[in-house]
Amino acid sequence: MEKGKLVEFRVQGDRRLGVVDRPDGKSRWIAIDERGLAHSLAPRQITYESEQTCKPSEIPHFLEEVQTYLDPSSLEVAWELLVESGETVDPAQMAMLLFSEQNPSQCYAAHCLLSEDKLYFKQKGNTYEPRSAAQVAERKHQIEVEANRQREQQDFLTRVSQAIHGETVEWSRQDRQRIEAIEKYATLLAECVRSGLTPDSLARTYSPPVSVVETMNTLGRSATPQAAFELLVDLGVWSVHENLFLRRSQISVQFPTKVLEVAQQRMDSPPPDPDRRLDLTHLKVYTIDDQSTSEIDDGVSWELLADGRQRLWIHIADPTRWLVPEDELDLDARKRGTTVYLPTGMIPMFPSALATGPMSLLQGRVCCALSFGVVLDDSGAVREYSIHASSIKPTYRLTYEDVDEMLELSLEGEPEITAIAALARRRQMWRQSQGAVSINLPEAIIKVQDDEITIKVLNDSLSRHLVAEMMILAGEVAGHYGQVHKIALPFRGQPQPELPSEEELIQLPAGFARACAMRRCMPKSEMSTTPTRHAGLGLSTYTQATSPIRRYTDLLTHFQLKAHLRGETPPFSGEQIQEVMLSVTTVTQEATLVERQTNRYWGLEYLRRHPNQVWQALVLMWLREDSRLALILIEDLGLQLPMVFKRGVGLGDQVSVKVSYVDPRQDVLQFQEVTYSQAQQAAT
Repeated sequence: MEKGKLVEFRVQGDRRLGVVDRPDGKSRWIAIDERGLAHSLAPRQITYESEQTCKPSEIPHFLEEVQTYLDPSSLEVAWELLVESGETVDPAQMAMLLFSEQNPSQCYAAHCLLSEDKLYFKQKGNTYEPRSAAQVAERKHQIEVEANRQREQQDFLTRVSQAIHGETVEWSRQDRQRIEAIEKYATLLAECVRSGLTPDSLARTYSPPVSVVETMNTLGRSATPQAAFELLVDLGVWSVHENLFLRRSQISVQFPTKVLEVAQQRMDSPPPDPDRRLDLTHLKVYTIDDQSTSEIDDGVSWELLADGRQRLWIHIADPTRWLVPEDELDLDARKRGTTVYLPTGMIPMFPSALATGPMSLLQGRVCCALSFGVVLDDSGAVREYSIHASSIKPTYRLTYEDVDEMLELSLEGEPEITAIAALARRRQMWRQSQGAVSINLPEAIIKVQDDEITIKVLNDSLSRHLVAEMMILAGEVAGHYGQVHKIALPFRGQPQPELPSEEELIQLPAGFARACAMRRCMPKSEMSTTPTRHAGLGLSTYTQATSPIRRYTDLLTHFQLKAHLRGETPPFSGEQIQEVMLSVTTVTQEATLVERQTNRYWGLEYLRRHPNQVWQALVLMWLREDSRLALILIEDLGLQLPMVFKRGVGLGDQVSVKVSYVDPRQDVLQFQEVTYSQAQQAAT
């Protein structure tokens, strides 16, 4: 290679020109670039040799001449001339084709065009071969796709910036796909609670999808579940209190369009009623629920018979009036299994317009019901009963507080409610004589509205006992009817518990600590298509039939009972009932878990918002006595939470506690015990 020859080489991928100066060893050459820098080049590093000789200082002028010929569109004309023959060309030949001349600057310009081209030509050694028309068309498509992708990405970045700054954004379909992938990855934070992983270990355990990595990297954020969650909050897509347990579950929040359409059709044009209904609209019917209840599925009545006996009526909403077994509404309800109750609201089993409208027992309206008429004997046992598809007209929509007040005042104008309460007490005493186990612990009802958390403690009351006894009574009657007539039903039973002995219980203070000791001995209830004893309720047979709007197994019971009452074969065989029970049990267990986790989250969030509050608590039971880890009950909130004590305490002891650290998202809670003087100081 002669001295002074102009050559092209690459420095970290960048094209560079230099002038050959001298040999460097056996095979390398020293080239001087336009800035006077020396480069030691191996032959393979040299990508072009010009016929021109010059000085390094002349390189800028040479590049200016080359620049006038660099028109990439001219390659398309050359390709069209060569594609038919498939003839290969070198840079000098391409220069002649493009410029009708072959001076050094034109030849180098042709080299630059060919070496940078990714569309029309492909390199073969020192020459270039035209691509076929099909290959060029495909490459044009790929380039267009990539350009669109780049444009969409830039538009996405713009919309992200707008959303973060609080502007209203309309996300494109591609945006939503990106966001949905990020949402799915962010829900992994729920595993911090389920599996006890920290956010850092969670990110190492679960690798993000490629699409998530690309999006997060593009936005300059790390591709971790925590960072994904924070992005969604910043975008306003999620709340800082987003329910990750619900998002991680299989619970469907929205109803399919077809189901909503069918629900509307049923309301507009109710199907023919196959039942001959007993007209009970003359009865005074009380529906008793919490103020917030919208699915009203039970009511009670009292009737004095001509012979002086008393008949109780338990009226249950009849949603099957609006359904056909295995139609769209029924199958969707079966898939859901239950209404899900969360502090932030409920997810109904049926579309709300139907569940809170014609399916519910609404005050002052004639409603379809399944009514259980029951006469008790003097001990409280069932003497006789009947079950009817009925029509009723609820008289009063009452809350539990309303009924408690009515019972306390013994209102002369409402002797029915007093009579029902008396029969409920008789009924409770009879069940206790049959071995029923009564465990009373306060329950926390947490509600969240407009980010405000309220916690209501449900304690025992006459009204709640009244309603509970009436519902249990209806369940016993439904179960007995199914047993006598050999109807396949989702019977519910409970094995006999091994309760603590009297000697063990007497050692515990009476009240919640003793009730907790009994609760931990109670086995889980079981479902079966054959009747079995429910030890906890003290009943030889039992099925749940009183919540068909919000519990699918109750709906199954209605389908079966009503068909038999009409003289028809029940729609579901024993095998079908068993199959449905298994699938429904799986989804209801998940719903129960989501409810429990969500309530715990908001309970901890409530405590986080009251960092200086001193709470009075009761030591309920030991979780790990050797570690002094106990379960305590915060009495003002009805919350049962774990606490590690630094001193010896006894079950049933009253203690004052304060939150020392709480992280609802990580499900971490630490209490510290507060002395009497500290509690007094905090109170003032």
